[in-house]
Amino acid sequence: MIKIVSMSPLPGEFIQGMLESKGVEGVEVVNTNFCPPEEINNALREAEYIVADFSFHNKIDSKTVELLENTRFIQQPSVGYQHIDVEACTKVGIKVANCAGANTVDVAEHTVMSGLCLLKNIMMSNRTTRQGEWRQMEIGPVELGGKVWGIIGMGRIGKAVAERLNPFSVELVYYKPTRLSADEENKLNVTYRQFFDLLREADILSLHCPLTPETKNLMDADNIASMKSGAMLINVSRGEIVDEQALADALRKGKLAGAAVDVFSDEPITSDNPLLKVDSDNLILSPHVAGVSEESKTRIMNMSIDNLAKFIKGETPDSLIN
Repeated sequence: MIKIVSMSPLPGEFIQGMLESKGVEGVEVVNTNFCPPEEINNALREAEYIVADFSFHNKIDSKTVELLENTRFIQQPSVGYQHIDVEACTKVGIKVANCAGANTVDVAEHTVMSGLCLLKNIMMSNRTTRQGEWRQMEIGPVELGGKVWGIIGMGRIGKAVAERLNPFSVELVYYKPTRLSADEENKLNVTYRQFFDLLREADILSLHCPLTPETKNLMDADNIASMKSGAMLINVSRGEIVDEQALADALRKGKLAGAAVDVFSDEPITSDNPLLKVDSDNLILSPHVAGVSEESKTRIMNMSIDNLAKFIKGETPDSLIN
């Protein structure tokens, strides 16, 4: 019997049925998502394979890895995997994979949508019109064309954002630690900038970098202060990349003209999050929904099950992290 533990809120029967459709028989799936700690630990000690938690609440840290005496493979059913200690897994020979690229289209579309909503002041437009007001000459929408859009992080999502922005006739500038090749820059119509030059130049700045020790609090009070006055910030990467108090202060003081935030330092968002205290139409908040369209959820589930089936059959899964 092949023993699989699902730490995500996915029914064991669902995973078992999907694996059987891929030709994998003799599977026992235990769902530990709502179990007490000792019960989770007991299940993990026997697990050969693990479906990790896409909500990031059930962590696989170094202490958890010590329990995984029989585990060979961990599949993360999302793109992010910051709740998994990959280094600890690597040391004991456990392979880890994620679902890289599964939600690229969704996040890119959400990013462009957020920028347009901020520029068109759509939140005020909706609020006042629903109240029966007619503020046609006060909404003050502006065009995206001709603006400078800065992208921090030029992986799959950053590139997809650039591709979708080119028809709007914007100037695209980007920063990443390792510069793209000249051919890639030409193909995407993007221009490289040093980090602080990008902050000073961008009218709209969108974040698409992973959470690492180097990017944690990347957009702190000082770096937000370095941004162009009246600029707009979009965060669809990880909440911890932005100092939320500093962002709230910059919006209140008018340093930034707007922000759209889809990710938060604590999720679900907590009542003491400083962004909740910004009472303004120029702040758009969403519940980490940029990458969870119906299409991307289907891709993530299919990719996760495909990877499990491949590993069980002795094949190499896609999107291995280590």
